[in-house]
Amino acid sequence: MALLTRNQTNTMNRRQFLKTVPVPPLVALLAANGLLAISLRAADNASTRFIDTPSGQDWLVPWQKNIIAEADSARYCDHEMGEDLGWLVSPFLNGFYYGLLATGDPQWIARLVDWAGACIQRAVLEPDGFSGWPKLGTGGLSEETFYTDSLLGEAMLLRPVVLLAGHILKTPALTAQWGAQAREYLKLGERTFEKWDTRGCWRTVKNGGVWVVPDFGVDRLTGQWSAGYAKRHTTGFSHPANKQNAIARWLLALHDTTGKVIYRERAEAWFRLMKSRLRPAGDGKYYVWNYWDPAGPWDYLPDGKTRHWVGVHPNGGYYAIDVEGITAASEHGLVFTSEDINRLIATNRDYMWNQQLNNAQFQRIDGGRPDPRWANTPGVLWTSLVPYDNTLRTIFLANHIPTSWGGLVITPWFLSLPHG
Repeated sequence: MALLTRNQTNTMNRRQFLKTVPVPPLVALLAANGLLAISLRAADNASTRFIDTPSGQDWLVPWQKNIIAEADSARYCDHEMGEDLGWLVSPFLNGFYYGLLATGDPQWIARLVDWAGACIQRAVLEPDGFSGWPKLGTGGLSEETFYTDSLLGEAMLLRPVVLLAGHILKTPALTAQWGAQAREYLKLGERTFEKWDTRGCWRTVKNGGVWVVPDFGVDRLTGQWSAGYAKRHTTGFSHPANKQNAIARWLLALHDTTGKVIYRERAEAWFRLMKSRLRPAGDGKYYVWNYWDPAGPWDYLPDGKTRHWVGVHPNGGYYAIDVEGITAASEHGLVFTSEDINRLIATNRDYMWNQQLNNAQFQRIDGGRPDPRWANTPGVLWTSLVPYDNTLRTIFLANHIPTSWGGLVITPWFLSLPHG
């Protein structure tokens, strides 16, 4: 098996993604696909969407210029591997997908297909017959010794790909041109799930289930599995909550597009465990939870200590990802209720927010002191709750930057929502 050693150039630390930092405008390229002169709308049954408002139109043009320029300049799809498929490639794929939902412009299909294809063609065949995007530094205890895949990276990469496939296959005007491609995307999504399942990375635990990072990889010298492969069903390291939630959202996308119950069941099992870890605070008005908690014996060292510290993470961006998962679960009728959503709204709006509309700031979810590493983001606006609360929506409208890094996805997602 030929495994490529790569110098990871033009990479961005994943924590920068969570800070929603601005991205400089760059050069534009890829022409729109003119073969489909059709108008697709994400919410044809909605009388008005935000994109149809004056503010929405003001956001659309700069967002479009920015994502095209940045995508054509960075081309992360041509070289990123492992977990960076999630943090660096998926923002563009999601931006293209939601750009399609917001505008109906088929150029976003062409762009997503281009980026997805660039990644898929670089997949490497591994010893168990599955393909992946392995690199050094994304595994467990032996991460610097072996080439390892990243479940998180692949889940984040494939979620918009799977969602696009579903959109194509339920839209006759698109199926004629893109149907075969869409079916291949679904096969890849299902095959990827099968890969991680057979590698022993899913664990059923009390109150639910978790995904673990495996303690094995492909040996750099032999091209075969390391010795840890034989113990793959009992060893590993549980992903933290934000990664579990990102993976669960991919599983929900697989269920939505294939209808297969297994994907919904796995997502639901994680959401049950996630809910069991939420702790009421402020006389029951708010929620607080840890970044990581041990889930099984694999999460402990021989001396009984946990393999990771337990507590609230000082980077507020991780909690925004958790709330995305919780919101998605609630929207799918899984585990979380409107009461949970209202408590999360209260946490973000009444406890974390500084009550200033302009230059709004948010404190840590537990009220702790900011960490110098994330001095500007001890807490952030939980954007996925914006559709559910007028105050959070007002904060969002007053502070959102359409051309920011986070705006690559958030801008078209919000443009596609019903207005009023």
